[in-house]
Amino acid sequence: MTKNILIISSNYTGNGHKSISEALCEQFALHSNVKVTVIDGFSLGGDSLLKIGKSYGTITRTAKGLWQLIWDLSSIKPSIINEIIELTITDKFMELFKSVKPDLILSLHPNFNGSIINIMEKNKIKIPFITFIADLVSIYPLWADKRADYIISPTIEAMEKCIQFGVPETKIKVLGFPVRSKFYNSPDIINQYGTYNKPLTFLLLSGGDGVGNMNKISHILLSNFNCNLNIVTGRNSLLKKRLEKSLLEKYADKVHIYGFVDNIEELMVDSDVAFTRGSPNVMMEAIACNLPMIITGALPGQEERNPQYIKKYNIGAVCTNVRKLKTTIDNLLSHDASELIKIKECQKNYSDPNIAKNIVDFIIQV
Repeated sequence: MTKNILIISSNYTGNGHKSISEALCEQFALHSNVKVTVIDGFSLGGDSLLKIGKSYGTITRTAKGLWQLIWDLSSIKPSIINEIIELTITDKFMELFKSVKPDLILSLHPNFNGSIINIMEKNKIKIPFITFIADLVSIYPLWADKRADYIISPTIEAMEKCIQFGVPETKIKVLGFPVRSKFYNSPDIINQYGTYNKPLTFLLLSGGDGVGNMNKISHILLSNFNCNLNIVTGRNSLLKKRLEKSLLEKYADKVHIYGFVDNIEELMVDSDVAFTRGSPNVMMEAIACNLPMIITGALPGQEERNPQYIKKYNIGAVCTNVRKLKTTIDNLLSHDASELIKIKECQKNYSDPNIAKNIVDFIIQV
C-alpha cells in the first residue's frame, strides 16, 4: 500500500526550507511505496499570506530591526501567530488534505506547526504530525509545539531549547541537518594553502537573498590577497549590479559575480575559503563540501547564535568586524595554514552524508 506524505515547506523565506525538502525528497524517491506532496505553506493563505512569505528577502536585507521585532513578537505570543495562520489557511488546507489524503504530515516551517495542529484537532484528523527544525541553536517557540507526535532536531542545542519550551524529550529525535546529495561529491583533497604562488579562490555568498556588506568584504579580499573571487548575490539583482559597477573595472580578471545559482556546490568545490552569513543551510552545505568558511554576520533571532556554534565545533571561523577580516585570514593561512586544515578535519568528523536517509527512514517507520 502506498503511503502518502504531505510536506509543508516554503519557497520564498530564504532557500533553506526548499533545500531541506529537496534533500528529503531525494531519499523518499528511493521508496516505491511512498508518494510525497510538497506544498508552500504560505500559498495556503492565498495572495496575502504569500506576499508576506515573499517579503522575507526584502526585510532581512533592508530592515534587520523589523526582523528582530517580528522574531520577538513571535517568541512572546506564539499562540496568537498560530491562531492567525490557522484562520488564514484553514479552507485551502482542508481542500488540500481531502485531495492528498496524507497518512503523515511533515512541517519544515515554524508558522505551520501549531496552526495546522489546531486545524487537525478541530477537524478530528488523527494522523502523525512531525516537525523538522530548520534552525541550529536559536529557535522560535513555534518550532516546539509539544502536540506534535515527533520533533526532529538537527542539533543537541536545538533539542535543549525544545525541552526548555516544554516538549518531552521522548518526542525529540536528534538526527542532524539534511543536505542534498550533490554536496557530498567533492573530491577528498587537502588543499595546499601554505603558498601564495597559486592564487587562492575565495567564495563570497550570503544565502539565497544576498545580504551582508559584500562590497567592502570584496575590496578587502581583492586588495590584500593573491586571490580570485567568486561572488553569489542570490536574488538581490540590485546588489549584483552595484558590485559589478564597483569591482569589475578594477578587478575584471579576478572577480566573477553571479546572481541566484543552481550549481553552488560546484563553486564550493572549486573554492579554498567561503565567506557567508550564518545561514544554517549554507553553512551545512559548505561543511558537506569540506569547505572552510568565515562567518561574517547573522540575522537577529534564529541565526544569532550560529557563529558561536561554528566556533564550538571548529567547523569554521567567525569575523563579524570587516576591519579584522585581513587579520583573521592571515591567522588561518599562517604556519602552512594549520588552522584551516584543522577546520577541514573537524568538518569531516562533523559531516554525515546519511542524515537525510536516516530522517526519511525514521519518518517511514512512524
